[in-house]
Amino acid sequence: MNESPMNAERLLELYDNISKAPDAVARLRCFVLDLAVRGKLVEQDEGDEPAAELIKRVAARRAELEKLGETKKLKSRKDEIWPFAIPETWSWVSLGELSSLVTKGSSPKWQGVGYVERDAGLLFITSENVGNFTLRKLDELKYVEARFKDVEPRSMLRRNDILINLVGASIGRSAIYHLDEEANINQAVALVRMADPSERPSLEYLLKYLNSDLAVDLMLGSRVTTAQPNISLTDVVRFPVPIPPLAEQHRIVAKVDELMALCDRLEEARKEREETRDRLTTASLARLTAPDATQESSGKVEPGFPSGDAQTDERDFPAHAAFALNALPALTTRPDQIKSLRQTILNLAVRGKLVEQDEADEPASELLEAIEIEQRELVKTGKVKKSKPLPSLDVSLAPYDLPNGWAWARFPELGTFGRGKSKHRPRNDPALYRGGSVPFIQTGDVARSGGRIASNTGFYNEVGLAQSMLWPRGTMCITIAANIADSGILDFDACFPDSVVGLVPASMFDNARYFEYFIRTAKANLLEFAPATAQKNINLGILEMVLIPVPPLAEQHRIVAKVDELMALCDQLEAALTKTDTTRTRLLEALLHEALEPSSNDKEAAE
Repeated sequence: MNESPMNAERLLELYDNISKAPDAVARLRCFVLDLAVRGKLVEQDEGDEPAAELIKRVAARRAELEKLGETKKLKSRKDEIWPFAIPETWSWVSLGELSSLVTKGSSPKWQGVGYVERDAGLLFITSENVGNFTLRKLDELKYVEARFKDVEPRSMLRRNDILINLVGASIGRSAIYHLDEEANINQAVALVRMADPSERPSLEYLLKYLNSDLAVDLMLGSRVTTAQPNISLTDVVRFPVPIPPLAEQHRIVAKVDELMALCDRLEEARKEREETRDRLTTASLARLTAPDATQESSGKVEPGFPSGDAQTDERDFPAHAAFALNALPALTTRPDQIKSLRQTILNLAVRGKLVEQDEADEPASELLEAIEIEQRELVKTGKVKKSKPLPSLDVSLAPYDLPNGWAWARFPELGTFGRGKSKHRPRNDPALYRGGSVPFIQTGDVARSGGRIASNTGFYNEVGLAQSMLWPRGTMCITIAANIADSGILDFDACFPDSVVGLVPASMFDNARYFEYFIRTAKANLLEFAPATAQKNINLGILEMVLIPVPPLAEQHRIVAKVDELMALCDQLEAALTKTDTTRTRLLEALLHEALEPSSNDKEAAE
């Protein structure tokens, strides 16, 4: 008995190290099939009858069928160059040499045949029903008029016929027809019928080969590239198949089934791990962002913890927050989980739960009074236009309670707030841009900014600037068209159209970072923060009514610093995940390459 040249055991031993690589289980399934059809999955046995003997018997039976006129004579093959090396006891053969019939069906409408109810017609198999290894969508089977059987008798199916998709997304994928019901096929499916039901290769082995990525790639290599790529019946007839000894075929099928069952278990275990992580993560994040508890008001106050039905004391919040922020990185294995972590950090920040409140901080109400005085002075001196008065602020409509010292406000109460300008039509008139040097920001620039607008895709010239408005560096931009409520802060002076709204914060604020963080938290349900409107689209009027939680200025600085620190940690975690995934993927690739390549000892033995 010859030793198998495969190195599969090593990959399986190291699987725990690579199981978290992207698509690891799917890759392992492909790897198993690849080994199987190359003769590297099970041992070869010198006592097995060589595949050539089986092929001789199939050829003899096929010759009998040719004499009887029941099958077509194949064109003789000249010196064939086969796709890859196989063991000595194996043989290459074309699919046509194994079969008595290779054909396809046709569309019922071409034959003037219509679809009918199940009980009144003939089962009709389409390419949608032919999946990998098995027939699919069996609850959606179609039926045609029974006379289609007489119109297309050649493509009437028999049990154990091989079906191969000729067109579409699943081109090359194969299944066995295993139903007892009479059926026919359409023109997108090839029918391959073995020459002898008893003297033939194992159908299970053939199916595993035909559905291997290796075989599908070979078949795709022969496809005709048109509006809808397809493979022809001629390609199917000539398609090369590596045939092992019959006894080895059965060993291969058993081993593949065993390893695929292992893959099923690995997949299920991974799914359970991911679901557990998701539940833990969701539970941790939900507790942190639940409705506020009543806060204490003496000295330094810890961020309030949601009371809920469990009536948890708010003083427990720091411990729970510390657990979440410390434990979540260990539970985080996917980029979407990091996205949730970022959003939770921002939610905590704008609810007053990320840093401590300090009773000594000047309350936000006094800050807002100072801004109002400043805005009146700017209007008086003509530096800004007087804006229309806002309706009275009804805090009973606010989405949650604020910590002591905080206050609700609206954008026009925080600085200069308004839409951009782009009066000229059409907006893409080259006369506005030719030779321009004034940065012009559009909604896409804001959407791609990640919070900091450091680049732009267009430049106004003097003509463009004259019909627009130049906003200063530090302006917070919010989109109200195309990409709704995307935000970013200008790194430079720039113009933007009326599909973008700008906020120039009052001079009391160092920057607009806190407000940009707020917009990110409110983006998904911005209308919840603007309860006075019945409109369901975002415009300047709605943004003017959005309620913004404003902390004391000193706390605002602490919040921004803490958010920046935690976002940097998220960046590190994301980079570590990317690096880990890359490492695991490289290890997987190396092991696959090693398993598929003969070892040096094998090469020496072969020489």
